[in-house]
Amino acid sequence: MRDLHMPGRSTVHGARGVCATSHPAASLAALDILTRGGNAVDAAIAASAVLCVVEPMSTGIGGDCFALFAPAGGPQIIALNGSGRAPAALNLDWLKEQGIDGIEPASAHAVTIPGAVDAWCRLLADHGSLDLETLLQPAIGYAKEGFAVSPRVARDWAVLTPHIGRTEEGRRHFLLNGRAPETGGIMKLPALGKALERIAAHGRDGFYGGPVAQDMVACLRALGGRQTMDDFAATHADYVDPIKTRYGPWDVVEMPPNGQGVTALLMLNILSRFDVSLLQPGSAAVIHLLMEAQRLSFEVRDNFVCDPGFADVPVTDILSDAFADRCAARIDPNRASANMAPVIGDLQRDTVYLTIVDKDCNAVSFINSVYTGFGSGIVSPNFAVVFQNRGMGFSLDTHHPNVLQGAKRPKHTIIPAMALHGSGAYAGRVALSFGVMGGDYQPVGHAHVVSNMADFGMDPQEALDAPRTFYQDRAISCERGVSSEVAAQLKAMGHALSIPVAPHGGGQIACIDWRRGSFCAGSDPRKDGAALAF
Repeated sequence: MRDLHMPGRSTVHGARGVCATSHPAASLAALDILTRGGNAVDAAIAASAVLCVVEPMSTGIGGDCFALFAPAGGPQIIALNGSGRAPAALNLDWLKEQGIDGIEPASAHAVTIPGAVDAWCRLLADHGSLDLETLLQPAIGYAKEGFAVSPRVARDWAVLTPHIGRTEEGRRHFLLNGRAPETGGIMKLPALGKALERIAAHGRDGFYGGPVAQDMVACLRALGGRQTMDDFAATHADYVDPIKTRYGPWDVVEMPPNGQGVTALLMLNILSRFDVSLLQPGSAAVIHLLMEAQRLSFEVRDNFVCDPGFADVPVTDILSDAFADRCAARIDPNRASANMAPVIGDLQRDTVYLTIVDKDCNAVSFINSVYTGFGSGIVSPNFAVVFQNRGMGFSLDTHHPNVLQGAKRPKHTIIPAMALHGSGAYAGRVALSFGVMGGDYQPVGHAHVVSNMADFGMDPQEALDAPRTFYQDRAISCERGVSSEVAAQLKAMGHALSIPVAPHGGGQIACIDWRRGSFCAGSDPRKDGAALAF
């Protein structure tokens, strides 16, 4: 239990259902669905739709989603890949013919076809209990009648004003007289509300066909994009086989490629070769091992992760004991390695994650994103759809398995996760449903919170609250919660250090206590979110 003399949050506990999202409005919508008899899938879709309105820089109907669903808490885990594909007519040869040698974040060529709405509809049809029109009403209400802007959302909106304000459509729909809304200000997104109304009335056809799709395609084509109505009509989510590994008492479950879940599992496999539980939580020794494991795992990710429909991804080999042994042998527990590939790139990625468990112990781990803040910054004129820029995830190296090809999914960052009891009376049942936001940081966040709970006995809230680090641009980016003493020890081990402008990601965790017959959850203080239970 946390020290009640100190600032912090307690975990929330309930007997009939629990939810945790990155915004209070979404948590309230989810809880309302649960109290009205809806199941975890219903509540997840309602919450995700609300987040598409109240956190428009982080997610939207112009983005992608992934979901893990455990009916009655397991042992079967259903994984749905709702990531979109490149336009069928877009490929590397065409880009070269146009003299384009890179996919810019704000380019129409960075826009992959949005997959989230199709995934919502597929998941609801197969596993939900309420209709889409009912579930989208809270989001429609916030879009048309307005919502009060929360502090983290206001901060991110202000930072991203130059990006979303590049176009007339962005300024018209998402700025107020050229400025971002302030904390506590009321913001309305009526055009987005119209799009949600069409989805509520017509399902996936309300988005992938008709006026909304026509608006999106015309917008992108006017900017030189190769997207067509056929691309939108052909979009479909796919059920895939989840992947897992054992860490401590749990089998940790992740999405397979084209997502980076295999990266999180490899990190855990490497960490399991060391006696992490004998160290002090948050110590330089623990951070050093986590960062070295990240560097090794990202090297593997960047060489192999891609759409498995286009190239083989050796997941079995990557998650083998022999491979983890070889990786761990490259780590000196006392000294930073000089011979690992550097992790280079922009960390500023925006995503929302949520998790729901209902009274029947159906558990959902759900993530939805437009990639960078406000995605590409391209906004459809009539329905205010913000397009993601997931095409940035492709390689332009003709020999790379993740090379850009028509109708191919790019390497993806967003990853929902679960952890199952590995043994005992509840073996195969969900122990944790969790996720950590933040683009490339996500697998590091997964390893961080799993280790905090499995190795150090932290509760979900403590595991989320703990200071975070991320290896980036040849240095360990340390949140300000990392003490000066620990920082000095890391420097003595040969690490360069930096301090990020914004904290690393955000996250939510829900737990099922099978012995007591109750639920608990935590919500990351780095976001405006809330965990609620009843």
